[in-house]
Amino acid sequence: MLKHQLIHPQINEVLARAGHHGKILIADGNYPCSSTLGPHAQLVSLNLSPGLVTCTQVLQALVTAIPLEAAQTMNYETTGPYALSEDPPVWEEYRQVLTTAELELELDPIEKWDFYKAASTTDHVLTIQTADQQRFANLLLTIGVRMD
Repeated sequence: MLKHQLIHPQINEVLARAGHHGKILIADGNYPCSSTLGPHAQLVSLNLSPGLVTCTQVLQALVTAIPLEAAQTMNYETTGPYALSEDPPVWEEYRQVLTTAELELELDPIEKWDFYKAASTTDHVLTIQTADQQRFANLLLTIGVRMD
């Protein structure tokens, strides 16, 4: 029996095969998963209906199952029709999850096109597509080393 909160069999299978530096993308409902999937990555679609499930819910399950060494967000636009003047609210949700999990990680925003490149490398092992409707909710995680 599993002791952590992540019980999805396919996600657990991919994570069991992944190693240090493997990348996991938690994608929001607007992310173009089919055209940015890394060459070795698997896609798991958890987009049941708008808002079910969310990126934060996926993160909450993942932090119970794997060590993390980095968390990158897709930086938001500061000009144009989709511009924001401050961090998207979902980023505070991520910070809270990381803090609750006692992970000393800072969110590292990277420019949109660099984010797409980072999510399509050979280290990318898994994309979990959600139906999260929040803007700029994409989160790219890097698997760390288990220390216990």
